Order: sequence, then C-alpha cells, then structure tokens
Amino acid sequence: MSALFQSRELADTATEKIRVFAQPQRLMILSYLLGGERGVAEIEKATGIGQPTLSQQLAELRRADLVVTRREAKLVYYRLASDSVMLCVRTLEAMFGRDEIVGLTEEQPQPSQRAVKAETPAVEPSTGAAAFARII
Repeated sequence: MSALFQSRELADTATEKIRVFAQPQRLMILSYLLGGERGVAEIEKATGIGQPTLSQQLAELRRADLVVTRREAKLVYYRLASDSVMLCVRTLEAMFGRDEIVGLTEEQPQPSQRAVKAETPAVEPSTGAAAFARII
C-alpha cells in the first residue's frame, strides 16, 4: 500500500471515509460500539439519539463499511466492521474523549501510562542559580 502523499486517489478515498466520521451522532455511535456488539435499543438509550435519526446514521455507517450487522429475529445488532475502524475510533477517543477509553484493558495501557516520568527534585527557594530537572 502506498502512502497518502503518493496517490491522489488514495487521499480522496481517505477524505470520503473521514467525512463519515466527522458527524457528531455517527461518532457517538462508533464510540459506543467500541464496547462491542449492541442492539439498536441499547444504542438509542446510551447515545440519546432517537428514531428516525438513529436509523439514518446507522444506515450511513453501514454504507461506509464502518459497521456490520447481525439479525436475530426482528432485532438488529451492530458492531464495528474491522480492527482498523476500531483503531480510528480509539484514536479519536484518545484525542478528544475522556480519560477512560472504552475497550482498553490493563494489557493495553494508555500512552500516558507508558510514558517515562521525569523526577523533579525538591527545589529550595531560588538563590539566583538555575535548577534543572533530572531525567531518568
């Protein structure tokens, strides 16, 4: 696969996909689906998106291949379509969401948990000299 800067066609395709993510209600649905497969009633209750808007947004997500469905009698269940969709949604959660990211486990620490923290020694009142942090 070539990089986006090497192919206008690839960049156009990526832009179209990103436009689907760039709608608040669809993004809320995708975020909720990070927790796994959900029925329409569950999605409606969790997101507060009522009918018929919810059905319209779910249809758009299906057309964009961001979600897949499973039918059980009259009930329809939705889940994220692929690991790459999950990665995109998790990335958006990490950038704009709250501290807790749905679906992360202890085996997958958030970047802030993996970061090496600099130790700052206690600094006495300034004597006119510069104080430097010690990085371990």
